[in-house]
Amino acid sequence: MATERTLSIIKPDATSRNLTGKINAKFEEAGLRIVAQKRIQLSKEQAGEFYKVHAERPFYGELCEFMASGPVVVQVLEGESAITKNREVMGATNPADADEGTIRAEFAESVGENSVHGSDAPETAAEEIAFFFSGLEIVG
Repeated sequence: MATERTLSIIKPDATSRNLTGKINAKFEEAGLRIVAQKRIQLSKEQAGEFYKVHAERPFYGELCEFMASGPVVVQVLEGESAITKNREVMGATNPADADEGTIRAEFAESVGENSVHGSDAPETAAEEIAFFFSGLEIVG
């Protein structure tokens, strides 16, 4: 297994409830290292650009509004099979389907306000990381 990097976003529903530390603890307990992190406020335009892959889907506008509704924490996680491990720690998109102990089972408020985002593939991870971070900001 290879060491990978993946993007993680702690969404506005979680930052507004001061869950950043609890969510980060779950990543670290799973063996992922946080090698870059910053708290930012996305504009609707920035959220739209980031989520442009979903532009044709019915939830796109609502997603962009939500992601611009408050601060988010963007971070780069690193570890063995980081993409898969992060997705396991996050749990299913629908919190009702998420396994016990996952971030979404514990903290998500709904399918839309599900506390976290994570890259789904190596190519996506590379693009998403580059959207938020320069190479100088990632310190492994």
